[in-house]
Amino acid sequence: MNSVMPIASHGRFTSGDAPVHEAAHENWGPINLRAVWSAMYRRRRELIIAIVVAVLIGLLITFLSTPMYRATARIQIDQQSAQILEGTDVEPEESLLDGDRYLQTQLDIIQSRTIARQVAEGLGLFRANADFLSKMGIEPADEPRGAYNLAETRREQILDALQENLSVDLPIDSRLATISFESPDRQLSAKIANAYADSYITSNIQRRFNTSAYARSFLETQLRQTRQRLEDSERALLAYAREAGLIDASSGGGEGSTSGPRSLTTASLVQINQSYSEAVANRVAAEQKWNQASSTPLLSQPEVLQNPVIQGLLQDRAKLQAEYNENAKRYRADYPGQVQAKARLSEINTQVDRVARSVRDGVRQQYEIALKQERALAQDIKDLKNTTLAEQSRGVRYNILRREVDTNRALYDALLGRYKAVSATAGVSSNNVSIIDRADPPVRPVSPRPLLNLALALFAGLLIGGTYVAVREHFDDAIRSGDDIESKLGVGMIGLVPALPAGVEPYAELQKVRSDVSEAYYALRAALELATPTGAPRSMMITSSGPSEGKSTTSYALARGFAQIGRRVLLIDSDMRKPAQHKHLNVSNKIGLANLLTRQVTIQEVLQHTEIANLDFIPAGPVPINPAELIAGPALDQLIKQMTGTYDIVLVDSPPVLGLADAPTLASHVDTVLFIVQANHVHGRQARTALNRLKTVRASIVGAVLTKFDADAFGTSNLGYSYSYGEDKS
Repeated sequence: MNSVMPIASHGRFTSGDAPVHEAAHENWGPINLRAVWSAMYRRRRELIIAIVVAVLIGLLITFLSTPMYRATARIQIDQQSAQILEGTDVEPEESLLDGDRYLQTQLDIIQSRTIARQVAEGLGLFRANADFLSKMGIEPADEPRGAYNLAETRREQILDALQENLSVDLPIDSRLATISFESPDRQLSAKIANAYADSYITSNIQRRFNTSAYARSFLETQLRQTRQRLEDSERALLAYAREAGLIDASSGGGEGSTSGPRSLTTASLVQINQSYSEAVANRVAAEQKWNQASSTPLLSQPEVLQNPVIQGLLQDRAKLQAEYNENAKRYRADYPGQVQAKARLSEINTQVDRVARSVRDGVRQQYEIALKQERALAQDIKDLKNTTLAEQSRGVRYNILRREVDTNRALYDALLGRYKAVSATAGVSSNNVSIIDRADPPVRPVSPRPLLNLALALFAGLLIGGTYVAVREHFDDAIRSGDDIESKLGVGMIGLVPALPAGVEPYAELQKVRSDVSEAYYALRAALELATPTGAPRSMMITSSGPSEGKSTTSYALARGFAQIGRRVLLIDSDMRKPAQHKHLNVSNKIGLANLLTRQVTIQEVLQHTEIANLDFIPAGPVPINPAELIAGPALDQLIKQMTGTYDIVLVDSPPVLGLADAPTLASHVDTVLFIVQANHVHGRQARTALNRLKTVRASIVGAVLTKFDADAFGTSNLGYSYSYGEDKS
């Protein structure tokens, strides 16, 4: 037998190659839009019925619904209210970052049962409960319910009606809340919406006033307790100070002063220590000046040069020296004037030296005085240290008592200041809620909304219809396209034959060279030419899973098509249970394959020439009692082998696979099998069962042909399978 290789046709591949879907470009992610559209188109009747029913129900609900009017009031809710007096707010301050939670809390308060009760009481709804309930379309209760009496039951009905018809909304990035109420009465809707806004503002003010009153009462109690603790701690401190002989040197610093030393000894030590530090600094500075003065020439010392007397003497000496030098140019040294000037210069030098030494001695005296002061203060510090250490052991208890006094005094002052601030603002409340727009009676009802209801009904119909289509498609595994053949059967589709209109015979269409059916079989013939390296298979069986799927028509069309291109073709009708091929070829069926397999006749006696050139035919012959046994015998295998040596192609028209043993047996005698699938008729499970039976005998499946394909019923024009190219549309 010839080896069969995978072939391609119409953009598809047989099993063994990766399938390439023609509609891959229409797949958006995991959803195949073409498959969805096809399913909806096939189930369009059910889908339209679901949409029409849903629209009718929506219109019925719209016309039977009671008109509802919605009135809306707008209020502004600020997170923090303006303070009349700074620091007088007794409520906890909300963080600005926690504004969303605060605003949501206010919305919950508006929708609370307490506000609803205040609205009902303010409008007198509890007194005229039957009138309000009738306006809301609610039947007043005739008997008590649960643990309530009749009056309480109706009160609960009113509160429930108020809460159920109230809606509060706060847009994002806004502090303007809308309070809306719906009812069949436009005037009642506006009245209740305004009552909710007023009740919320009143409740907010009352809550702040109650909080302030409670704060004053609490602060009064705390002040009394704190004042008593302060007095007791001061008495204990004073008694211990007298007992220990401690004098508080900081008492003059004002009440509550904590800076400075606590006793006279400590105060003296601190003061002397400060003086000692200054004395050390003065001594160091004086010592440095003295060391510098003692090691520097007299007239090079800054203190000497800065002395006014020295400066005057130096000026006189310079002036006199200049005169002496000028006269020396005219007079000799023994001249009386020059002798007198020289004596004057000597005297001035002596005075300069004497004054400079006096200045330097002053620096030394300053150093000696600073040293004595330092030593005296060091001795005083040493004496006070001993006294201070003795006081410290007694001052531990004193400091503990003093801290207790300071703590009580600070607490008392804080409470007193807070109490004064709260008392100053008692009865003065700044509200953080204000009405921006009061509710007016609405002009038009908000429900029912015909267009919205119609849109919702249409959507519901689409949803219900789509769900029905999806469920039906999920459980319906009928093969409708080449994609289904590849995905459900794992076999490549090598041919597609369009469906014919009702009353049109396929054999008549095959006589038309340019008909769609003829073109489809021409394409199938071309695909089979590529089935093996040497061309079309030498022997091939055409079969299907069930009857009336087009296998006999396909056998006839392929035999006719190969014969028309000059191939010698033998067509064998092996369906001995229901032979029909002889009718289409206009030949006799008196003797045929059944007689040949029982060796009643020879091949030459059953072989018939047809009206089609190059096409010979062996009919099925009379219906035998045991067709399966005849096919299973060795005669059929010998016949096919003999005919493949004589003819170019041997085509075997086989019975269906399911329910019969004929087709699997025949498949074992031919090179390959062509599997016929009727579109929208054969189910995937049925076709898979047939293919599995063929595979058990190791049959080589060349591919599948989808017959009777109706593109319009599939939900698209032609899926690209068009055989009318080149026709004259006129």
